[in-house]
Amino acid sequence: MTASPVARLVASPLFLAAHLAAAPVEIGDRRELFVDDALIESLSGGARLVLHEPIPREIVLEHDAPWEGTGSGYHSVFEDGGKFRLYYKAWHLEVTDGKVDTGTHPLFCCYAESDDGLVWRKPELGIVEFQGSKDNNIVLAPETFDGVKSDPGHPAVFLDEHPDCPPEARYKAIIRSAKPHGLLLFQSPDGLRWSLAHPGPVITEGAFDSQNLAFYDPNIQAYRAYWRTFSGGRTDGDVWKPSGNRAIRTAVSKDLVQWEDARDLRYLDSPDEQLYTNGVTPYFRAPHLLLGFPTRYVERGWSDSMRALPDLADREARAAASERYGTALTEGLLMASRDGVAFKRWNEAFLRPGPEREGTWHYGHQYLAWGLVQTRSSLEGGPDELSLYATESYWTGRGSRLRRYSLRLDGFVSAKAPLSGGELLTKPLVFSGKELGVNFASSAAGDIRVEIQDEAGKALPGFSLEDCPPMFGDSVERGVAWDKGAELSGLAGRTVRLRFVLRDADLYAYRFR
Repeated sequence: MTASPVARLVASPLFLAAHLAAAPVEIGDRRELFVDDALIESLSGGARLVLHEPIPREIVLEHDAPWEGTGSGYHSVFEDGGKFRLYYKAWHLEVTDGKVDTGTHPLFCCYAESDDGLVWRKPELGIVEFQGSKDNNIVLAPETFDGVKSDPGHPAVFLDEHPDCPPEARYKAIIRSAKPHGLLLFQSPDGLRWSLAHPGPVITEGAFDSQNLAFYDPNIQAYRAYWRTFSGGRTDGDVWKPSGNRAIRTAVSKDLVQWEDARDLRYLDSPDEQLYTNGVTPYFRAPHLLLGFPTRYVERGWSDSMRALPDLADREARAAASERYGTALTEGLLMASRDGVAFKRWNEAFLRPGPEREGTWHYGHQYLAWGLVQTRSSLEGGPDELSLYATESYWTGRGSRLRRYSLRLDGFVSAKAPLSGGELLTKPLVFSGKELGVNFASSAAGDIRVEIQDEAGKALPGFSLEDCPPMFGDSVERGVAWDKGAELSGLAGRTVRLRFVLRDADLYAYRFR
């Protein structure tokens, strides 16, 4: 059989020389996932990378209070010393005589909390008055500061992880300003009582009609910001003019006030699509990886299929004000980056609209909350899992809802192979640690084995495939052992490759411990 052009290239001396000359990647003891292919040299046999979709769980919040209205959304969630905190916009929209009416109440920022990330409560805070009472969970209302008007309905709230952050500014919020156009910086000592941290907008070029966010990134010892823009947007005098597709822009800062190196995100192999939110955050189990959960926006127009979707009466009413309000659809995506600018964006949906039911398949559905938290398993006795939260029933019925979704720890993407087998070979690596742990799942008949090779691709003595007994089961961190044991201290600091051989199994992550 004649070898393919690719096979001939791989076998050529020039290719092998370049292949072997690749500088090894220093991974230390960090956990590596397969959300990108940065450390993958090759996949062979039946092995491939597979995107996994979160599992729908219970409704955790009904946004049904009078001050929440029909349009609550843009949630921020994080764990804070054993307590889970959640912030979100509260807004009311309805269509009257073909026009959108938002006059019931202004945009608020509200707060909820939980002890486990599963059961949430909306405390009566006594901070902001609504219709003569402060018995509500509102933490921010529109306010004017020396001519600068805040718009707290587009909040992104975070716990500042900067090592020198003062206690009075431990909590930060990025809030859209209504006048002048831009993003304001707020701070709080307790996450409930907020003050303006800088007298004017800190970022001014962008669309900002989304959840615009910032956070401290320990990888660069600076802050990153991500916000909604248009791919061809520009400033004309003092006015920012949109143009092109909805897009995401980023910049870095040492102090959250002066921002530099503003750039639109780049995607390695994705089409130019309309993106609203971004949800970028360091993944807490592997902080060198920035994971994003943008919202894909698609205008499908009227068709028989559109009319077959749920809530037709509400859909037609919204479309009477603007066709896109009734016929646009949204869903959640996954993307990952190691430098904060170039992202591997998975083109298939990470969180689809799902089964057709009331409150789904519409504009505003499946906007993922900013943030991931670790919660107890949905199965008694099972390992902890990731909880994500997404909106449904947005701008339909009495009010929107927030549903929890669960995902295996590190379970965004796996290297998967059928029972007939497949292999994954890493690029040259240098690690620190004493033992290799893997996050994997197999069938009863399937298994995985691991071979450690030198940089030339030759199995190291005692660590060949034949020396590794097959591993089967389902564990978020199982230690790998060879016939001679699991101890790898003697290999730490050397350049090695890992060869994973899978049969009817998924490999989600690995780490030298």
